[in-house]
Amino acid sequence: QELRTELAKAQEALTDVLGRAPTVKEVAAHLELSEDEVIDGLVAANGYTSGSLDTAGADDDAAATANRAARPLAERLGDVDPAMELFEEFHTLAPLLEQLDERDRRILQMRFGQDKTQAEIGAELGISQMQVSRLLSRTLARLRAGMLTA
Repeated sequence: QELRTELAKAQEALTDVLGRAPTVKEVAAHLELSEDEVIDGLVAANGYTSGSLDTAGADDDAAATANRAARPLAERLGDVDPAMELFEEFHTLAPLLEQLDERDRRILQMRFGQDKTQAEIGAELGISQMQVSRLLSRTLARLRAGMLTA
């Protein structure tokens, strides 16, 4: 929890200085930590929530909620958590993203983080939409291959 607070402060400070979101490497250097420690802290921070064990939880799947009465968290502990698969995928994906060059990470961030079109990305980077398409295809293929071998 202490690392979560330090990461949030470091990310905010570096974003102000850099004018963009910092990379894991930049945060690690700022906090004098290893990149693995920063990744573990970010993963832990993304999973941080607090609440009473007796409070009924909200399911993302509205149909599942409609089909059964909401159960307090204390009764759901030990149930299979579908979000765990996403956590494991993120834990595998994060190091692969760090291996990409800055341009490829930026293109992925613009496409999937900012939901920009390939044409918009191309205009911002000064390349054609076709080049963006090829770069995205190559990068996603590389990430998929890395995920399958991990």
